[in-house]
Amino acid sequence: MPLRRCAGCGLRAPQAELLRFAARDGVLVGGRREPGRGVYTCRNLACFEGAAGRGMFARVLRQQVRVGPELLRLYTDAASDAGEAAVAQRKDFGVTNG
Repeated sequence: MPLRRCAGCGLRAPQAELLRFAARDGVLVGGRREPGRGVYTCRNLACFEGAAGRGMFARVLRQQVRVGPELLRLYTDAASDAGEAAVAQRKDFGVTNG
């Protein structure tokens, strides 16, 4: 599995564990299947905000991009997906509480 670097904190992680963004018509959009250069962040809102605040999206994508607040939804969705996956994994191992 390829490793990618988070634009927010610099952590290297497997590509599947990070969220991918690309530029479409000068607007930052999320999605693994978006064409062109991509930039990754951890599934942590602080990493996204750090990358946006330091201009890392524009730097990595090599173009100016508008970072819209609607992208914050990806982090609430990712957190709920991760929580559901953790609960499912714990059930697989017979853990019911805690």
